[in-house]
This record gives sequence, C-alpha cells and structure tokens, in this order.
Amino acid sequence: MAKIMVVDDSPTMRVMITDLLKHYQFDVVEAVDGQEAKTMLTEMPQSSYPDLLITDIVMPKMNGYELCRWIKDELKSAGIPVIMCSTKGEEFDRHWGMRQGGDAYVIKPFNPSELIETVKQLLKAKSPG
Repeated sequence: MAKIMVVDDSPTMRVMITDLLKHYQFDVVEAVDGQEAKTMLTEMPQSSYPDLLITDIVMPKMNGYELCRWIKDELKSAGIPVIMCSTKGEEFDRHWGMRQGGDAYVIKPFNPSELIETVKQLLKAKSPG
C-alpha cells in the first residue's frame, strides 16, 4: 500500500490524519514541521520516499510553502504529490499554495472523505498506466 508522509506541528491534527489514513490501509510516516520532513527525506533512500505528502502550512522552522518548494525543486523527489492542508482558507492562500507546487489544497476542518478522495486521486494520477 502507498506510503504517505504527514507533516503538521499540531499533535492532535497529526494523529487525526494518521488514524484516518491508517483506517484506509495507508502506511504513514510523520514529521512535526517542514524542517524535520526535509531532514527525513534527505536521509532516506529514494526508494523509500513517500508516495504522497500532506503538509500543514503554518509551522515553525520551515513552513509548508517552503517545504513544498524544496520538494518540487529537488530532482529526486519532484514526483511526490503534495497536498496542502491548512486553516488558511482564503482564495489567495489556495492560489499561493498551488504556485509553490502544491498538487491539491484542502481546508481545515476538512471532511475526512474529501481528504481520502484527494489522496486517492493524486495517487492514481501518479501511478503509471
């Protein structure tokens, strides 16, 4: 099953998203902020990269916009779809998230089925054939 990295500085939100994904049989790895996610991705072999990443935007050390830009600029990880998941719900926030390379934008609080459907669509689009 697909591996998904969840990046959020809120322990409650990480648990909520992780539990939801595990319920749908996804493997999940967690990071508390963009810097930890970047470090984890830098240290793991490309074959272990997550198939998708869900990130909050407002986080200490490295925010979700910065993390998304870094992922999309790295040749080895450029194929990882990124879902921005944030309370920042204005149209400008969504537009800016997509400009940073985001593949989807989900506003918190989200409907669990909306998040899962977005995950499945991006994974399906990513898989060859």
